[in-house]
Amino acid sequence: MDDSLQRYLENWQGEVDGVAQYQAMADAESDPKIKAIYEDLKRVEERHMLFWEERIRGIGGTVPQRKTSWRARVLIGLAKRFGPEMILGTVAQNETLNRNAYARQKETAGTSMLHDEHQHAEILNQLARTQTAGVSGRILGRIEGRHKAFGGNALRASVLGANDGLCSNLCLVMGVAGASTENRTLILTGLAGLLAGAFSMALGEWLSVTSSRELAQREIRVEADELAMDPQSEAEEIRLIYESKGLSPKDAGDLAQHMIQNPKRAIDALTREELGLDPDDLSGSANEAALFSFVLFASGAIVPVLPFFALQGIPAIVSSLVLSGLALFGTGAMISVFTGRPVLFSGSRQLLLGGLAAGVTYGLGTLMGASL
Repeated sequence: MDDSLQRYLENWQGEVDGVAQYQAMADAESDPKIKAIYEDLKRVEERHMLFWEERIRGIGGTVPQRKTSWRARVLIGLAKRFGPEMILGTVAQNETLNRNAYARQKETAGTSMLHDEHQHAEILNQLARTQTAGVSGRILGRIEGRHKAFGGNALRASVLGANDGLCSNLCLVMGVAGASTENRTLILTGLAGLLAGAFSMALGEWLSVTSSRELAQREIRVEADELAMDPQSEAEEIRLIYESKGLSPKDAGDLAQHMIQNPKRAIDALTREELGLDPDDLSGSANEAALFSFVLFASGAIVPVLPFFALQGIPAIVSSLVLSGLALFGTGAMISVFTGRPVLFSGSRQLLLGGLAAGVTYGLGTLMGASL
């Protein structure tokens, strides 16, 4: 296949996926303003899609039937089931990663396509930072604190939370299985590992969310004290903030003086603009975050234990490995939704690493069982 045609088709497929994703997000969005944003993004992606269709035909190629990729279908299904907030972080990250894809393609020179892609990334990242509606936006995006480096991505945090439970309990069960194949022992071990890990994760999330909220409340109190002691200095801060956003010095000064007359409004502005906090959503509910963390860890941790309720001995151990292997491959496949790596690569890597860890713990359990 001609290199240009292959590139056109890849660009076109990305735009087809974008159209479908934004349409699904708009359909599932209850806020009319945000819904309109998704619909605008969809219309721009449609224009890009038609652009590449013209290029494909221009070099004698055939435009395929418009079908979404499997990654897009996964995201669309999650948006329909759980709401657009569940996939917003993932879509925003994908747009950010691909925002310069057209920079080195001569066909887009003189068009607005590169600017459009940068604007899409900026809009979606802003939405991802400020979107607070729905369970996934308020809670799931905050669970699994050590996964926050992934951009507050609710979907990714969910997958990695379940993966933690799966891997840790698989290793625990296989370690004990190396020393003893008694079903009662293995079931008790697996359930104990599930509960210990899930409660640990839940407590950690509760502490993380609670401490984050308390820190935010302290920062807001400090701003309130500063406003009470020196209102004009705070008015100057507000003026500088709005001047940096594009207002003229006079308009920014007038707005600051107007806002300083209402302390609540001034504190709200300083909290949002200076501290980068949403006073209406200070880290969400610690109890709900703990509950979701518990459930996600437990959902993965139960997988290696299930076969022991129906089977015994070596058949149960083999079945546990097979079932856990399928789950490991599945979580690896889900991770590929975010990374863009081939499903076979991500799934196999996850299976290999999880299998090696389970093998090592089984071997150690066997040695310890023999010595004891």
